[in-house]
Amino acid sequence: MAEEPEQNPAKMFIDALLDTPTPSPSLTEVGTVTEVGDGVAVVSGLARVLADELLVFASGVRGVVLDLEPDRLGVILLGPSEQVTFGEDVWRTHKVFGVPVGPGLIGRIVDATGEPRDGKGAVASTAERPVEANAPGILSRAPVTRPLATGIKAIDGAVPVGLGQRELIIGDRQTGKTSIAVDTILNQARTNVLSIYCAIGQRGDAVARVIETLRQSGQIANTIVVSAGDEDTPGLAYIAPYAAMTMAEYFSNQGRDVLVVLDDLTHHARSYRELSLLLRRPPGREAFPGDIFYVHARLLERAGQFTPEAGGGSITALPIVETQAENLSAYIPTNLISITDGQIYLSPRLVRKNQFPAVDIGLSVSRVGGKAQHRAFRDVAGNLRVTLSQFEELEDFARFGTRLDDNTRARLSRGAAVRAALRQPEQDPVPAAEQLLVLMAAMEGLLDGLPEAAIAEAMTRVRKGVGDALEDVAKSIRQNRPLGGDGKATLLRVARTVMKLPGGDGHGADA
Repeated sequence: MAEEPEQNPAKMFIDALLDTPTPSPSLTEVGTVTEVGDGVAVVSGLARVLADELLVFASGVRGVVLDLEPDRLGVILLGPSEQVTFGEDVWRTHKVFGVPVGPGLIGRIVDATGEPRDGKGAVASTAERPVEANAPGILSRAPVTRPLATGIKAIDGAVPVGLGQRELIIGDRQTGKTSIAVDTILNQARTNVLSIYCAIGQRGDAVARVIETLRQSGQIANTIVVSAGDEDTPGLAYIAPYAAMTMAEYFSNQGRDVLVVLDDLTHHARSYRELSLLLRRPPGREAFPGDIFYVHARLLERAGQFTPEAGGGSITALPIVETQAENLSAYIPTNLISITDGQIYLSPRLVRKNQFPAVDIGLSVSRVGGKAQHRAFRDVAGNLRVTLSQFEELEDFARFGTRLDDNTRARLSRGAAVRAALRQPEQDPVPAAEQLLVLMAAMEGLLDGLPEAAIAEAMTRVRKGVGDALEDVAKSIRQNRPLGGDGKATLLRVARTVMKLPGGDGHGADA
């Protein structure tokens, strides 16, 4: 029997290759790094790249295209610039930079790109959404008619905030701006509002204190923390608030109410200015001053109360901005005042008087929230702003040692009692019914003439002694019904009973 000729292995390999289907050609666009700065890079060779497109460097660092010029791309880096070298290859990803969104983010601490920072492993995201998005149009917006309970007497009583409002928190350093925002987040334990705290350029220890406060209260389970600290690149600080707003939009589209705290936009403006100068943009009005208004406007315009066709949810924005020497007319503060729907001004003069929270009711305003304020608060605290402004005017006048008549002394006593009643420690948001009880006691003169220590003790007794006595008042608040004469009488009777004043049995409640 004839033997079969031995097969040549080389020929068999070649035949197998020839029989393999020809792979389809793929186009890969590769650019080159021509300059590297502190947090930025300049790339050439990518003629078809898009604005806000995500690029990947050979070192593994990612970047976002910010400047588009002929054969010159200004890229903000999302990682350490020390790892990027001159002449390094850069690849397109053909997708706009986005962040993960979904319920898996709730209770997590992430950076501006959505990467976890709490050591709990990867984030279980539902989808990825671009950080830049058009603000909803007018037809997608509904009136602001529901209040956002902050738990702070001075705000809920005189400067109310509505769900879907943009209310600026403004003041000098160390006046308690972050404390106001954190207390508002803590008070959402009584509501179904989801909170997002976005730290922009803050020190690591300051962010850690906020996170620890949320953990101790248990409210971290209903909060998303987006952190871009001062140790991060300016690109992350610039992107962070847009990432937080994108995460909020996912939940508002599902019909949920979301509170977004942006702490703070002063550092955000500085990071944008730093990026502008590093990318060789003109330092005059063509760059930072002309752009920063639009940078903040397109961010805050994404907040609002939306119609059922647009999801039915709401995004309430509490941006924070820092002033210097009480200069409210500085460039960034006036920009944000004109963009937002009101401001809560924290005065260093009230801080020096040991008035916390240091809310200056005369300079604070809510252009929308008054329509959303509970009717019960309007019944009790309707004259709060007038009472305090008259008191401050008389207080300045009385310093000259002028003889005062009985009526003026009574108004001074009433104003001092009301101001003392507005004092409140940090991390102690007050339920609405207890706020009304304290405000009623102060506005009706039950605290007149008492020293500050006695007023503080009386307010503590009032809050602790409520029990179930205000169940009807709390029901009126939940149903947004006016108190009426019976409700006011109930508040006065309970206040007198707890403070052991005449009329506590109900016979002198209207006295």
